[in-house]
Amino acid sequence: MPTDRTLPLLGGLTPDQFMRRHWQKKPLLVRQAMAGFEPLLPPAELFALAAREGVESRLVSQDPRRGWRLQRGPFARRALPALKQPRWSLLVQGVDLHDARAHALLHRFDFIPAARLDDLMISYASDGGGVGPHFDSYDVFLLQAQGRRRWRIGRQRDLQLQEGVPLKILANFEAEEEFVLEPGDMLYLPPRYAHDGVAVGGDCQTYSIGFRAPARNELARELLQRIADEAAEEGSDASIYRDARQLATDTPGAIPEGLATFAREALAAALSDPAALDRALGEYLTEPKPNVWFEPGRAPRRLRALVLDARTRMLHDRRHVFINGEAWRAAGRDATLMRRLADHRRLDARELAGASEGARALLLSWCEAGWAHAGTEAADER
Repeated sequence: MPTDRTLPLLGGLTPDQFMRRHWQKKPLLVRQAMAGFEPLLPPAELFALAAREGVESRLVSQDPRRGWRLQRGPFARRALPALKQPRWSLLVQGVDLHDARAHALLHRFDFIPAARLDDLMISYASDGGGVGPHFDSYDVFLLQAQGRRRWRIGRQRDLQLQEGVPLKILANFEAEEEFVLEPGDMLYLPPRYAHDGVAVGGDCQTYSIGFRAPARNELARELLQRIADEAAEEGSDASIYRDARQLATDTPGAIPEGLATFAREALAAALSDPAALDRALGEYLTEPKPNVWFEPGRAPRRLRALVLDARTRMLHDRRHVFINGEAWRAAGRDATLMRRLADHRRLDARELAGASEGARALLLSWCEAGWAHAGTEAADER
C-alpha cells in the first residue's frame, strides 16, 4: 500500500499523514470512511459464530435494578436475549480468524506494522446496549457497520474504576466530545482515551480493529525465557560455578559475591548475541494465540500460487523470517520472496517461479501444516 496516497478510509489523509498526526496522539473521526458499507456478517451469522467452540465471545447486559452482568460463551441462540430487549451487547473476538471477509477488512489497515495488528472484534447491541465508559491500553479503529452508535470520548485523568462490577468501568467518566456514527463512519482512538459507546435504536454492529501493545515486563519475561530455552537446547556454555578459593564464613546466609558475579556474567553472555534477541522477539510476536489451531493440509504436486492461512502470523527482520512462533534464516533471492509473502500474505506463479528448491520445499511443508494454502488463484485467502 503506497503510504503517500490519500485514502477515504482516513478522511482524505495519507497513511503518512495519519501516522504523524494521529497515531498514538489524538482521535480522528472520519465520516463515510467506507461509503455504502454493509455488515459483513448478518446478525444470524454472527450469533452462529458465537455458538462455536474455540470462538471467544462475551455477553454484556445491564439491568436497572441488578446492574452490569458479564457472561462468557459459547452461546446457543436461545441463550441470547430477545433482539427487542434493550441494553445488551454480544462481543465476538477474533472474527478475522474465522471469516475471510473480516480478514480482508482487517488488512485494509496494513499501513500499520503487522507486528502491532491484533484482531477484529464485532459488537452487536440492542437499543441502549454498551459496555460502559472505559479505556483501552491499545489503539483502536471503531467502524460502524449497522445501525447507529453514540460515542462520548474524553482524555480521562481520573482512571479510578467502579467497584463491585464485572467490567472495567470508569467511576468518574467525563466526556469532552460526542458523536453519533452511521454505517460507514469510523472513529480512531489512541491508547488510554476514554470512551463510551451506546447503541441508538438497536440492530447495531460496530467493528473494532484493535492493535496489540505488549507490556515491557511481559516482553522482557518472554524474551528472557526464549533466549534461555534456546541456549539450553544448543548446549552453549554449560560451565558450572566454581569457588575453589571460597573462605570459611560466619555468615552462611549471605550470597557469595563470586556467585552473584557468575550470575551477572551468565545473563550478559545469554544476551550478548543480537541475533538471539532478534529471533526471540520474532518468535514471540508470531506465536499464535492459545485458542488458535491449524488443520493439517495436503501439499500439491505443483505449487502454482500460495496464500497464508488467516490464522497465520508471519513477520521478518534483516536476517530471519518468522511464522507461527518459528524462525528461519533467510538470505538472497529466497529472503526477498519470503519477505514479500510476509508483507502481502500471498505469492503468485510468477513470484514462485524464482524460488529455490529449498524454499519450495519449505512452502510445501507449511501447506502440510495448514499454515498456508496452495491453489490456482492466490486471491481466495481462507
